[in-house]
Amino acid sequence: MDKPQIILHIQKSVNYTLYDAKWIPCSAKFVTLGNYPRGTGAIQIYEVSHGDVNVIKDVEKSKSFKCGTFGASSLQNRHLATGDFSGKLQIWDLETLDLPIFSAQAHKEIINCIDGVGGLGVGEGAPELVTGSRDGLVKVWDPRQKNDPVATMEPGEGEAKRDCWAVAFGDSYSAADRCVAAGYDNGDVKLFDLRNMALKWETNVKNGVCCLEFDRKDIQMNKLVATTLESRFHVFDMRTQHPSKGYASLVEKAHKSTVWLARHLPQNRDIFMTLGGNGSLNLWKYSYPSARSKKDSEGVEMGVAGTVDLLQNVTLSTQPVSSFDWSPDKMGLSVCTSFDQTLRVIICTKLNTL
Repeated sequence: MDKPQIILHIQKSVNYTLYDAKWIPCSAKFVTLGNYPRGTGAIQIYEVSHGDVNVIKDVEKSKSFKCGTFGASSLQNRHLATGDFSGKLQIWDLETLDLPIFSAQAHKEIINCIDGVGGLGVGEGAPELVTGSRDGLVKVWDPRQKNDPVATMEPGEGEAKRDCWAVAFGDSYSAADRCVAAGYDNGDVKLFDLRNMALKWETNVKNGVCCLEFDRKDIQMNKLVATTLESRFHVFDMRTQHPSKGYASLVEKAHKSTVWLARHLPQNRDIFMTLGGNGSLNLWKYSYPSARSKKDSEGVEMGVAGTVDLLQNVTLSTQPVSSFDWSPDKMGLSVCTSFDQTLRVIICTKLNTL
């Protein structure tokens, strides 16, 4: 009983496929995104109170939603950016939800993934969004500039276009520094340096990359978690880049099926949750090695990977868990959705003791 416990607090069934859920910052509310069987999009806002969740807003839109983020919005506005099945990037004011306050035809095909930075008091520099799509492109957007992306990362001439499944901002510790990590269906992970508009590093993890997340966006790159098909996830130590070997990493097997997501605890960057295709949640703690770098035989600095320990695991659903979000305000409170058309509010105990 000394270990953290993962407790199912509330569960609620809905009549549409759930793709994403996000806590609304500074509130006891969260928003869910998905698609109805008739191909239309669902946005619902729920409030947690007295041990239950109540729908306080329910809107249907013409196109299905795949992903969303508050990462590029101010804490005052708390505007939600969404990516949909038709390739549209839109930003919504949750007070009205009638028409988007920003809309761009960002991609030719479905937007699989989205991330934001520069908002919510997290990260330096401009508020920016990054989108990744089945069309193989990764684009960075500044919501203050309507139609053209700030940057586009696309395959070189003659290279095949790969489905981009995961994007993440990181390294946003100063007004000038920022990078984007992108993961693809063939196992490629690419790190783009937005300051120099250059590819900083790439590797292949041999299985399709379902999720990428830096442990923090607003510090110098520290750790990057990549989750993949075939029940594996990788943790890269991003502090020391070796000229030929790249970044040190560890590989862990989990969930006995696809590892859909990894989400770091906002209050402790060494704790993270992974979510599996078998409906399970695994809570992990990362431990750093005694020295984070060493010299190779030629005297060049190279990174040293740490270790991960499984703190707790629980199976909640018979279907894959498709999204998960920690509350930024209440430690241990989280919301997750799965393909059994159920959203669940979860409480993790004892995280403050780790």
